[in-house]
Amino acid sequence: MVTAAWSLGGHQFKSSNRSIKQQAAAALLLFIPWLLFSIFAGMGPPPATLQGWVNTAAEQQIRFTILIVGGISLVLGSALLKVKLQAAGENLYSVMASAAINLAVPLFIINMAFWGYFLTDAFRVFVQLNVSKRPDLYGPIKSLFYVISIAEVLLMYLGTVFFAVSLKITGLFNPVTCRYYIFFGLAGMVLVVLPPNWPEPFGTVGYLVAIPAISFIMPYLIGVHLLKKIKTT
Repeated sequence: MVTAAWSLGGHQFKSSNRSIKQQAAAALLLFIPWLLFSIFAGMGPPPATLQGWVNTAAEQQIRFTILIVGGISLVLGSALLKVKLQAAGENLYSVMASAAINLAVPLFIINMAFWGYFLTDAFRVFVQLNVSKRPDLYGPIKSLFYVISIAEVLLMYLGTVFFAVSLKITGLFNPVTCRYYIFFGLAGMVLVVLPPNWPEPFGTVGYLVAIPAISFIMPYLIGVHLLKKIKTT
């Protein structure tokens, strides 16, 4: 993936042309999250049991630290993309897109830190004390982070939709491509707020689009398209 990104247009990060260099930097920063997340293919899903989680505590903390780094890369990339779009004369949707991402990523980081560090330490305590019943606060905290997770993913999709509109207005991307981004972004926003008890396939699809890392796919694809645009420039 690194080699492909570099040959596709990432090497233009060294360009003396300020605009091209800025576009390459934005593209690479949007590309990096899923470059990092691909490591998860070798790690497998998180354990389904407390003991399994505790046994792989270091691995789980690495997993969620990688997710945090991916979130930071996304917000930096979206900031550069906003500047690029503003330079092209679009000052409304690009600003709202960046604002949505800037709201989403702190929630994302808090959520990932909760899963990677708070829950890991809590599970250690549960196992050590052989606790059969969760503490009274466990339920409310779980509900709180469910809302945080939905809010962050909703804002991610919203930011993608706004960026797609801005890319269409500036002509940086093909209008048909932008319509796909807008459609899937809006679909993700609708599906993520559906109650989990809805009939299939809505329940499963809603669960999938609500996975925080999934919402990074469209920014990743935007990064790929930006790299391709550099190559054809």
